[in-house]
Amino acid sequence: MSARRIEALTWVLIYGGLLSLSLGWFMTPQQGPWGELLIGGGIASAVVGVVLIFIRSRMKDESKS
Repeated sequence: MSARRIEALTWVLIYGGLLSLSLGWFMTPQQGPWGELLIGGGIASAVVGVVLIFIRSRMKDESKS
C-alpha cells in the first residue's frame, strides 16, 4: 500500500470515527444499543487511524530518495 493511500485512509478513519462517536453519543438516550454500537465502532475506527499514523511514520518515503 502506498504512503499516499495510507495517509488518506488515516484521516478518513479518524474523522469518520469521531463523527460516529459523537453521533452515537447523542443517539444513546433514544436508541439505546444502536448508539452504543456507533460509539464502539467510532472508537475502534479512530484507534485504527492513530495506529496508521504510527505505521506511516515508520515507512520510508520513496519520493525523497
